[in-house]
Amino acid sequence: MIVKFLLHPLLIRLSRIVSILFLLVLLGLLARPIEAPAWKAVKMGQPEMNLDALEGTLGQGLIIGVLGGFRAILADFLWIRTNTIWESKDRTKLDSMVRLVTTLDPRPDFFWRNGRRMIAYDVPNWRIREEGGYSNVPEERQQAINLEQSAQAFDLVDQALDFHPGNAKLYLEKAQIYLNRLKDDANAAKWFLQASEQDDAPYFAARIHAELLRKQGLDAEAYDFLKNLHTELPNTPYAQKAIVLERILDLEKTLKIPFRERFMPSKNSLVE
Repeated sequence: MIVKFLLHPLLIRLSRIVSILFLLVLLGLLARPIEAPAWKAVKMGQPEMNLDALEGTLGQGLIIGVLGGFRAILADFLWIRTNTIWESKDRTKLDSMVRLVTTLDPRPDFFWRNGRRMIAYDVPNWRIREEGGYSNVPEERQQAINLEQSAQAFDLVDQALDFHPGNAKLYLEKAQIYLNRLKDDANAAKWFLQASEQDDAPYFAARIHAELLRKQGLDAEAYDFLKNLHTELPNTPYAQKAIVLERILDLEKTLKIPFRERFMPSKNSLVE
């Protein structure tokens, strides 16, 4: 009788759940000595976690677990769940889950950047299709949807910058929304410029800024910017100084710069 009771399916399932919970707690305790120093360094000068938001989403029962050493593990697990929600095109749950994951573990910029892309690019497409598709939804309505979703994505990037100040990738996320989703060249140029000014900026950010100036008809401003850029760029193939110089020469023709006033790069600044 006792053996049958112990082998009851519900009891076996309950014992498995208890074992898993025990293992998670044990992993959390073991991870604390390793995680604590790194987490403390990240938190210095950065805002505290929004525990009120966590409690509202998860409930008090999981707050204790969230504050344990397996915060990052839980965030990774929930990110997998986020992708499942994304595949089902459930935009309400998607927004909540992205915010939950980034609240749990704000350290990986991967969560912030990919969450931003889902909200800014995928959700507008879903909403427009729900309302009849691009051929049936008026242009004004499409633009309104793009603005709404972009605003949410901008808010997410702003929060990310609180945790990752100076991260060029995050500045580029804003620049790309303005450029690709909102077709706003002026604001895109501003954010590509800000991205180019960060320590970890890719070289292409400054070049795109200059091209967007030209696209707006600001040739003289682009010319001055590119001259300064060419002078400041290091002599490495990755900097693409030859391309920058080519664009300077092209602008000199467009602006009809007198020959004696044209840009003359130093020999040391030319990449072989």
